[in-house]
Formats: sequence, C-alpha cells, structure tokens
Amino acid sequence: MKFALTFCLVLIGLTATFGQDEQAPIVEKDIVYKDWTLKGIRDAKDVDLRDLIKNKKLVAVVYFAPWCHNWQHDEPMLQRLYDEYKDDGFQVVAVGEYGPVEDMAVNLDTFKITFPAVYESQMRTAVDSTLHNTYRRMTGDTRDWGSPYYVFIEPSTITKSGDVLLKRTNIINGEMVENEGERFIREKLGLAPEKPKLMSQEKKTVEPCDPTKPSQLKKPGEKPQ
Repeated sequence: MKFALTFCLVLIGLTATFGQDEQAPIVEKDIVYKDWTLKGIRDAKDVDLRDLIKNKKLVAVVYFAPWCHNWQHDEPMLQRLYDEYKDDGFQVVAVGEYGPVEDMAVNLDTFKITFPAVYESQMRTAVDSTLHNTYRRMTGDTRDWGSPYYVFIEPSTITKSGDVLLKRTNIINGEMVENEGERFIREKLGLAPEKPKLMSQEKKTVEPCDPTKPSQLKKPGEKPQ
C-alpha cells in the first residue's frame, strides 16, 4: 500500500514538473530591436546598450521578472556561462521588469549575479506596455509574462548608428536549454565545439511565472520565517 501511494505521489510530481517546464529553443526571428539607455538596478547609473556591447562578439539580453521561478532557474546557468566565456567576448545583460527595483536587487544578490543588470519597468500593470512585451509578441511568445526572454546580439552585424540596432536575430521565448545555449555561444565566439554534456537525470521543478505566487527570496542575513 505504501509503495503504491509513493509511486502515485512521484508520478503526480513528475507530471507537474514536465507541465511547468518553459524551456524553448534558440530560433532566428524578425524583430525590430532598438538601442536603449536604462538605469542600473544596483547603482541607478545609466547604461547605454551600444556602449555596453562594444568590442564584444555575442551579447545575451535577458528580460526577467524578479519573482519568476523560471528566471531563477536560469540565473545560475547564465552566471556560469558568463564567467566561462566573458574573456572570449561574451556579454550578458539582464533587464528587469514588473517588480520593484529593491526586489530585483535582492534577486540578483541572492543568486550572486555579477553581470550588468538594468530595469525597464517596476509595475506589474505595465506588462502590456513595455518594449519587452512588444519584442516577445513579435517573435511569437504567447506566455503571460515572458520571463525569461532572450535576445541575442552580434555586435559585428548591428547598424552603425540610429535607433534600430537590428531587424532579425536569434531569440529564446522561454528558459534556455543549457547544452544548446552553450553550443550556440561557443559557435558565435569562434570556439571549437565541445562534446555535449550529459543532461542531469534529476528533473528540475519549476513553477510557471505567476505574480500572485511569487517566490520568497530573503535578503542577505534575513532569517526564514
């Protein structure tokens, strides 16, 4: 009886986990992506995208909501990729959406994120009016919140001046598939391909992004309730 009950619980858990997975492939799409200048999350200093991507070979702009479980799944992976390939010309910049700047800062500190991070919006009511929303609708993202959402920029191919940087590029309408993402990064950086790493046998548990059920991130030193 105990075995049957345990099996049922495991099966239910696996079903829920697979149903919550928002991983998506890297695909090339038409997108009118514009240059931006946004405030830094940690220091409120202006960050200009054209300046940030100078002398880089590949830039990943990743939009996120600080309360989103799917984004929190990708953060450690992105930090690892940034650490491993930044000296080869890879840059990551995160753009915060739909949450207070203070929450974004706590999120980044919790996951020990060191790549640049800026913000476009702070209110959940802005979800239909941000450029983030405009871009992801252009590329077929049908999720309610679109966190995370990736736009890849190859600086050598962008326009030399003007508001519009590019009109077609690679994007991800969801979480990055780590093996695919690393192969893509190595290819764009001109590095030799590596043998794909074995996927972990342990399936991650990720809840879909829902602002009514935000994840509970604690400030450094704060005791659990």
